[in-house]
Amino acid sequence: MDKSSALEYINQMFPTEASLSGVEPLMQKIQSEIRRVDASILAAVRQQSNSGTKAKEELAAATNAVQELMYKIREIKTKAGQSETMVQEICRDIKKLDCAKRHITTTITALHRLTMLVSAVEQLQVMASKRQYKEAAAQLEAVNQLCSHFEAYRDVPKITELREKLKNIKKILKSHVYSDFTSLGTGKEAEDANLLQQLSDACLVVDALEPSVREELVKNFCSKELISYKQIFEGAELAKLDKTERRYAWIKRRLRSNEDTWKIFPPSWHVDYLLCIQFCKITRTQLVDILNNLKEKPDVATLLLALQRTLEFEEELAEKFSGGTTTARNKEQESDDENEGVEQNKIVSDIRKKYEKKVGVPNDEVQQDKDKQKDLSVPGAGFNFHGIISSCFEPYMAVYIELEEKSLVEQLDKLIQEEKWETEEGSQTHILSSSMQVFLVIRRSLKRCSALTKNQTLFNLFQVFQRILKAYATKLYARIPKAGTGIVAAATGTDGQIRTSDRDEKMICYIVNTAEYCHQTSGELAENVAKMISSQFSDKVDMSDVEDEFSAVITKALMTLVHGVETKFDAEMVAMTRVPWSTLESVGDQSEYVNGISTILSSTVPVLGSLLSPTYFQYFLDKLAASLGPRFYLNIYKCRHISETGAQQMLLDTQAVKTILLDIPALGKQTTVAASYSKFVSREMSKAEALLKVILSPVDSVANTYRALLPEGTPLEFQRILELKGLKKADQQAILEDFNKHSPSIKHPTITPTVAPPVAIASVPIVPVATQAVSATASPSMSTALTGALANREDVLARAAALGRGAATTGFKRFLALTEAAKDRKDGPFRKLFNA
Repeated sequence: MDKSSALEYINQMFPTEASLSGVEPLMQKIQSEIRRVDASILAAVRQQSNSGTKAKEELAAATNAVQELMYKIREIKTKAGQSETMVQEICRDIKKLDCAKRHITTTITALHRLTMLVSAVEQLQVMASKRQYKEAAAQLEAVNQLCSHFEAYRDVPKITELREKLKNIKKILKSHVYSDFTSLGTGKEAEDANLLQQLSDACLVVDALEPSVREELVKNFCSKELISYKQIFEGAELAKLDKTERRYAWIKRRLRSNEDTWKIFPPSWHVDYLLCIQFCKITRTQLVDILNNLKEKPDVATLLLALQRTLEFEEELAEKFSGGTTTARNKEQESDDENEGVEQNKIVSDIRKKYEKKVGVPNDEVQQDKDKQKDLSVPGAGFNFHGIISSCFEPYMAVYIELEEKSLVEQLDKLIQEEKWETEEGSQTHILSSSMQVFLVIRRSLKRCSALTKNQTLFNLFQVFQRILKAYATKLYARIPKAGTGIVAAATGTDGQIRTSDRDEKMICYIVNTAEYCHQTSGELAENVAKMISSQFSDKVDMSDVEDEFSAVITKALMTLVHGVETKFDAEMVAMTRVPWSTLESVGDQSEYVNGISTILSSTVPVLGSLLSPTYFQYFLDKLAASLGPRFYLNIYKCRHISETGAQQMLLDTQAVKTILLDIPALGKQTTVAASYSKFVSREMSKAEALLKVILSPVDSVANTYRALLPEGTPLEFQRILELKGLKKADQQAILEDFNKHSPSIKHPTITPTVAPPVAIASVPIVPVATQAVSATASPSMSTALTGALANREDVLARAAALGRGAATTGFKRFLALTEAAKDRKDGPFRKLFNA
């Protein structure tokens, strides 16, 4: 304890004077404790001293024990070495005797086997001379086994002599077997009943000989069997493409008639299998020569018939030698038959009916025996018969593709001629029937071709499909209403305008839906072709160009639909400029031109909403709002004088038009319209509201109001606002000078304004109608000034038109996404386009 702690402890023990009486007992207790602790310390010191001495003694004892152990180990090693030496001396003589015994045993065994080998070779020689093939085969197996024991003694003269003798015997056996097999197929087997048995025994000898002997024998046999085939079908009479079916009938008949005779061959030889392979190779070579020697293009019906019979023959071979399992081609055909409800023979029949109307194809089918044949499967043979012959037709299938394309073009023209350009009542798809018929025809053509080949020809047909679909897209594009052109259109004021009837609008919607259906189905068609075509062509199967064509049709159709609806507003826009805004006495209900706009939209939008998909209806709304909002704004500038009452009435009309535009989605019964559309309409119409508020503002504060509500406005537009307010030229000049002082960054020459009478508004495709309207109705001086002020907007519109054309190649949906995103931006070319 420190000093303060000790004092606290004492004060705690003796807090009062009375408690001091306990000091003596406490001191005695403390003294007793001190003596006890001293005794414990002394005992611990003594014990530690004794422990050190004891530890030294135990360590010395352990060291002595280790030394003693090491000595004993060395002694054991010495005795072990002595014992090993003694054992070796004892067993030395035993090892010699054991080696001698082993050598004597080996010698006796070798001499015994040598005796057996000599005897077996002599017996084999006798059997070979007597053509005792069955006994010779067994004897040859034994001799070969005995010879394997003398591989290490090849240098021994006696062994060398025996090996040479055996080699000569094998040559004799080989020559005898080859000689006997030459009589097979000559008719001798029918005369001599024992010949077949003798040849069957000879096969056992061949198996005992080297594998090369069997291969050579089978090869010679197959070549001999096919000599007559070559001679028959190389002749002028049968060396024709229309005789192809007779080739396969010949080999089938040969296999069937010789089935019993060829049982002499062991099943492991696969003679019929190898014979068919060699037949296929010869047939392919001869067919290639026939096709190359044709002086003109082959007849399509004959070519297809030969190819079909070849495919059927290859399939029969594949099934015959596949162990009875269903081949992949069979599975595919069965699946296709289930989907189509027709069999493969029906496909062939369709082809023949199509191309044999004016061509007579002789039917030289040979009657085939329908008795059950013995299973001659070749498990694990590993040879693919598919395409072994039929692939030679591939380079000559161009005529087939040409006729398929001609047929598709004719059917497409027929479908377009029969198209009514409207859908049936109650139809839910709103798609032109010709589109579904086009893909049905294409699917049938694909079905026919895929049954024949899945290589280059199928890819060429796919390219035909691309051309047909592009042609159909062109037909759809041509049906879209065009803008008026020529002298009559110019005289009637409709030059460049697109006027559409209610029937035209429905037809445009059908074209949009049809193009979208074709766009989607084209991609699915490409996927199906890529799955069935050979892998080397699957990467080349692409319908992006066709899809872009249909995207261009969609874009053109929707823009035409927008321009057609825009044209309907021409009379209402002209009526707006003819209202006597300067003489209105009071503000009433919305004006008649607003009612006209509402009537047009009420009659048009519900029909379009029911026909178009939500995506395209949304696009139509966006483009319509992008046109009508700015057009209404610029149409205010074309009015003459606007009084305060007239401005209030026009402001009421503006809010009514805004409400009409916001209610368009409900008219079209589209509940999933993007929220950005409402923001876009509100933003566009707010410009017209701001313009009217500037016109309503007092003269002394009109400049400040203009800068606050229309910060992007130009001095030219401000000058036009002053004209609308009815200010005199002198008053205008003073206000303009003051406005220019407060806007030093905008320098614009002062131009004396003149107002021309309003005329009909002309709309031009792609460029918004509002921009055209300004140039069409303004005075020459006003037009010149606006041309300079709107130069940047013309550049933006040109770029927008280019982007619109680019949408045809990059995809309509991408363009739609870009325009949708542009509505929410405050700058950029697309934003300027919407503000135009």
